[in-house]
Amino acid sequence: MKIKAVLFDLDGTLLNTLDDIADSANFTLEQFGYPTHPIDAYRYFVGNGVDNLIKVILPEEARSPETLLSFKKIYLERYGAYSMNTTRPYDGVPEMVAELKNMSLKLAVASNKPDAASKSTISRTFAEGIFDIVAGGRGDMPLKPDPAIVHYILGEFGIPPAEALFVGDTSVDLETAKNAGCPSVGVLWGFRPEEASNSGADFVTAHPSELTELIRGIL
Repeated sequence: MKIKAVLFDLDGTLLNTLDDIADSANFTLEQFGYPTHPIDAYRYFVGNGVDNLIKVILPEEARSPETLLSFKKIYLERYGAYSMNTTRPYDGVPEMVAELKNMSLKLAVASNKPDAASKSTISRTFAEGIFDIVAGGRGDMPLKPDPAIVHYILGEFGIPPAEALFVGDTSVDLETAKNAGCPSVGVLWGFRPEEASNSGADFVTAHPSELTELIRGIL
């Protein structure tokens, strides 16, 4: 196996964003007078993009197009203002990405989080230039597990899928890797470790340092 690039999911892989996502979502639910959800429940609500998140957390009878649009506007405003209250890299992640950068690998983020929010959280958390490309959900391409975002990033890099490792914490990420033709790594420190270990990943790692050593071994 030859690896020239490593692509990362964002939420639950690089950053623990769960509390801030839950805070903004529950705040917005309260504004509309709807019941809120426990923070831990959001582990299973996230991963398929903001539109899906909103549909899942709203009562079924409240999912009219008008409500979804209004809800999304308030949610994104709240999240934009408070997205970094508790969001932090997982232990060992900053050191891991720095070491991978020193191996002369191309590094990228491929997320279903809205593109502006993806770029903002990464720029406020990691040193400038660590990631060569940060790409989030946007209107001109389908979300993961469709491989479009991976193909876009690899096209920019000029690297074939077989030479790019895709790293994520959910079945969405591992299905994305399979659809794109990339070898995959499931990480056990994220939102849904049971999916990371049971969704057909080529490799599974329990700590960022293990991922570093795995990639060092491949190289």
